[in-house]
Amino acid sequence: MYLLRNHSFLSTAAAVLRGASRPLLVVLWLSVVAAGAQEFVPAQPLPPLDDDPGRFEVRSAAAELRDGVYFLNAWIEYRLSSEARDALQSGVPLGIRLDVEISHNRRFWFDSNDAELRQRYQLEYHALSERYIVINANSGDQASFATLFAALNYLGRIERLPIIDAALLESGRNYEVR
Repeated sequence: MYLLRNHSFLSTAAAVLRGASRPLLVVLWLSVVAAGAQEFVPAQPLPPLDDDPGRFEVRSAAAELRDGVYFLNAWIEYRLSSEARDALQSGVPLGIRLDVEISHNRRFWFDSNDAELRQRYQLEYHALSERYIVINANSGDQASFATLFAALNYLGRIERLPIIDAALLESGRNYEVR
């Protein structure tokens, strides 16, 4: 586990593809859009909540093949830093981006990037209604929550996100999904 300051995060989780003739390695990359440089620090005891640096932790990630399409299922634990929570309470929307890349590892050359998927979300707080709104920027779908915990839990449940059609992958090749 790594902590990342300034509202950004990078974490990886590996899993073997279920129901497929060849395994795919699943590694999840996440980023929160915010100003400032990214600084990685090793995991350490969490500070008091009023000075929380925040973290995103990928608890599980797996890809599965159904009806000729690979789907991503993941559980991510989001914990916002105290600065991000303060900004959100002040009306600043937070953008969260989930990037999925499918690549073929080459032994003596650079890896080939065969496909990419970018899923974008926006988290907002509406002071008048005292509700947290999660907007899927790709589809326009919205969900409303009474608590920040519920909104972050909803964001962290990625279920059956289609990532690639199996016909686009060459048989006999090992691919990595990250």
